[in-house]
Amino acid sequence: MGDGAPHVHRPVGYHRTPAGVIGSVARYLALAVAAVLFLLPFYLLVRNGLATEREITAPDWQLVPETWHWENFAELFGDPAVPMVRSLVNSVVVAVLQTLGQLFFCSLAGYGLARIPYRHANKVFYAVVATLMIPAAVTFVPSFVVVSTLGWLSDLRGLVIPGLFSGFTTFLFRQYFLNFPRELEEAARIDGLGHWGTYWRVVVPNSLNFFAALAVISFIGSWNAFLWPLVIAQDESSWTIQVALSTFLTAQRINVHELFLAALVSILPLVLVFVALQRYLVRGVTETGIKG
Repeated sequence: MGDGAPHVHRPVGYHRTPAGVIGSVARYLALAVAAVLFLLPFYLLVRNGLATEREITAPDWQLVPETWHWENFAELFGDPAVPMVRSLVNSVVVAVLQTLGQLFFCSLAGYGLARIPYRHANKVFYAVVATLMIPAAVTFVPSFVVVSTLGWLSDLRGLVIPGLFSGFTTFLFRQYFLNFPRELEEAARIDGLGHWGTYWRVVVPNSLNFFAALAVISFIGSWNAFLWPLVIAQDESSWTIQVALSTFLTAQRINVHELFLAALVSILPLVLVFVALQRYLVRGVTETGIKG
């Protein structure tokens, strides 16, 4: 009793049957197999990224190389053909600014559509939802023409500004704010706050879980974007990490171990963001207000 170990209180007469034990073992075994299958691609990124070209393409391929070549990191970041550091910085800037922009503008739009009385609010909402049904390829050329006319090619403005607003994020915010407790807003109105004061001082502080959940989704989507940065970032100084990765495949000579290592480096920020905010992601999803 004094060993500090937790004690599990079971109902009187509780006995685990052999079938129950077998079921538990089978579940844990299935989870272990699923975890191995899920982590195997990530291990292969590490294994091939820290191996030599010969070890990657050898007929007697080994799951664990004899030597881990940590100097491959210096080779990757010192490669003059691919500006990895600049590409990572560009991706961070673009992803952070687009995420903050979507959280601000889309939350304002969603709150206005959900709470501010307006005769045409539903029509505006339906118009926003209708944009979700338009394929991205349809708006790609007009968006490129606008950005090109403004002189934003190979410029971070051309990468960031078109992604500051999202119809889907606006839809999620509107659905969430429809179920936001009106009592809190009414108390703010009694204290003399208007729509902006209520939104900024009451609604936002009480919706941080949902904001964090959408921040994760927006950040991942912006970080993984490839086609738009590929077209807009025509100069290597404005490349994002996804564009930089593509150059390993289009070069005259494919450096395989650098390609694997660059892919590993590119996903590390996503893993860090997800690990830091995953608990908010789970809470935020449960608070979306969307009923199944």
